[in-house]
Amino acid sequence: MFVAVDDTDSMKGNCTTFLATEIIREFSDLDLIGNPRLVRLNPATPWKTRGNGSLVMRFGKGVGKKRFIGMIGDREIYCYDRCTSFEPDPEMMRERIIPHIEVHHEDESDPGLLISRIKPSQSMYWKGVRTILDRSIVDEEIKRIGGLTFEIGCGRGLIGCTCGMAWRPRDTTFELLSYRPSDRWGTERVFDPITIRDVEHGYPSTFNSWEDRTGKVAMVPSTPCPVMYGLRGDDEEDLIEASKRISTEPIERWMVFLTNQGTDDHIIMDPKELIPNQSYRIRGTVVSSPRHIKGGHVFIDIMDRHGTITCGAYEPSKEFRLMMDWLDPGDLVEVYGELRDEPRTLNIEKLHLIDAVEEYEKLSNPVCPSCGRTMKSMGSDQPYRCKQCHTSSIEPVMREIRRQIVPGWYEPPTVARRHLSKPLKRMGLQQPVEFLHNRF
Repeated sequence: MFVAVDDTDSMKGNCTTFLATEIIREFSDLDLIGNPRLVRLNPATPWKTRGNGSLVMRFGKGVGKKRFIGMIGDREIYCYDRCTSFEPDPEMMRERIIPHIEVHHEDESDPGLLISRIKPSQSMYWKGVRTILDRSIVDEEIKRIGGLTFEIGCGRGLIGCTCGMAWRPRDTTFELLSYRPSDRWGTERVFDPITIRDVEHGYPSTFNSWEDRTGKVAMVPSTPCPVMYGLRGDDEEDLIEASKRISTEPIERWMVFLTNQGTDDHIIMDPKELIPNQSYRIRGTVVSSPRHIKGGHVFIDIMDRHGTITCGAYEPSKEFRLMMDWLDPGDLVEVYGELRDEPRTLNIEKLHLIDAVEEYEKLSNPVCPSCGRTMKSMGSDQPYRCKQCHTSSIEPVMREIRRQIVPGWYEPPTVARRHLSKPLKRMGLQQPVEFLHNRF
């Protein structure tokens, strides 16, 4: 039986992933089938709280080998990759989950709970991760699969529940989330950042944990939620082993979630049209010089088959903005990012400089081919002329300038990346050394 919950957190606290661990603890009489899933949906949704993540679990009776994936207090948590045909009673599950939702949600949130033996259509996931869905479409799908629901407020969380449950993993990653004892929620977190740096360096399968350029931790939240840290990577066993090397305050529980984070699933690769509050890959030519506005934000204009699109790199992206300053009109680029409605701007998540135009500077006026003397300018927009031989030329002596930017991929520092954005590390790529050596 599949169980999905969504929209129980806020910027003030709580966390839907913590609620998932409470649900897992509640059903100690059932087996967890597969890892619990943390499914990120459209990051451009205007009304999201933090990461717009839905939580999905499957319960039943497992068969075969079980895997160790977490701890809740002193209890070891395992999951099975296969299960019998047994299905728990959905009404029983609903009644046991509701009290946990009522306790672990924020007043301004609109939680949803969906329980179903049948998964929604996979199309619901792709709509949920790339577009903004109307509630009526979701209600029709819930009715089609015979899902049992519960909601508080407007129940917007049911949209996330349906889309998250519809996910059929293609590219996947893992996140090991650890949680603080409840008496420490809202207090300053205690941890040793050097141990996090060493994990990032020592376990190549991990990503987005540490930022070498600034010496900053990227895996510890700043909000008053129950999470101590979230360690992300491509290998579940590496995460469990690496977490033992991270020095923090006491941890009350931890769990490894299967996720779609770091996959670029939210990016529409070849859009027929550009609709605000969706994310795109745009390929085009730079047609403006960079513009700076108050606050440290930088913008350029790109021309593609849809017309001219303004693209922005914002202050939190720090030295990533240097790359924008080095672009020239004529450069061919590929930009990934979210299209904002007002002002209409593509917020850049990463950029691929495909081809950089050659740049020249004037060395001198042209030299007369007959007498070798330097020609003189005849005035603005006029050719150069040799006074003795009366020869002329329109081209001065030019020298190619070495560009400060070279073709390659560029991305913001770790702390400024979106949950769903695929880091260059996962693409098997690195930023050009020219940028790395000159970023400060």
